[in-house]
Amino acid sequence: MSDTSREIVTPRGPALVDLTPASGRARSLLVLGHGAGGGVGAPDLVALRDAARAAGVTVALVTQPYRVAGRRAPAPAPQLDEAWTAVVRELLADRPKARLVVGGRSSGARVACRTAAALGAVAIVCLAFPLHPPGRPERSRQDELPAGMPTLVLNGDRDPFGIPAGGPDTLVEVRPGEGHDLRRDPKGTAGLAVDWLRGRGLAR
Repeated sequence: MSDTSREIVTPRGPALVDLTPASGRARSLLVLGHGAGGGVGAPDLVALRDAARAAGVTVALVTQPYRVAGRRAPAPAPQLDEAWTAVVRELLADRPKARLVVGGRSSGARVACRTAAALGAVAIVCLAFPLHPPGRPERSRQDELPAGMPTLVLNGDRDPFGIPAGGPDTLVEVRPGEGHDLRRDPKGTAGLAVDWLRGRGLAR
């Protein structure tokens, strides 16, 4: 139910942005990316878009170029980051005073974390942050969660990709009965995220 859909050219090919303006005056701009093999229609992303919009947040759902091109296998991390950065910078060029929040689910959350500081984000929202590949806890990605920036992580307690540790700047909320797809209660998950944004003045 995005109000506008547009293509943005990146160094890695065209990306697609579904933009949903805030209800009323926008408190922030929330840019969200999808998982590695999925799309922006994932239930948790859709629920977060709808809840955030109602709370005065403009939401952009970004489809990476490899998915626009019809591929399911994700591009390498540097290419994902490069395309994402180009999209977010173009969105900010249209909204120079917007307070930027970045995030996404799974792979999209990792991209957001890796690029947040360089893009000038003020907060990060991670849905199903994949701490490690299933069955490979030694390959931790904990260090991708940036220090010094308010970060919310929402993971299921049955997620085979693991659950990252919290810290001074990182709040980890564990959703009971949820797996990696966070499909059991997407509205509840979205509500936690919007409450967290509201507590930082980034939502109404």
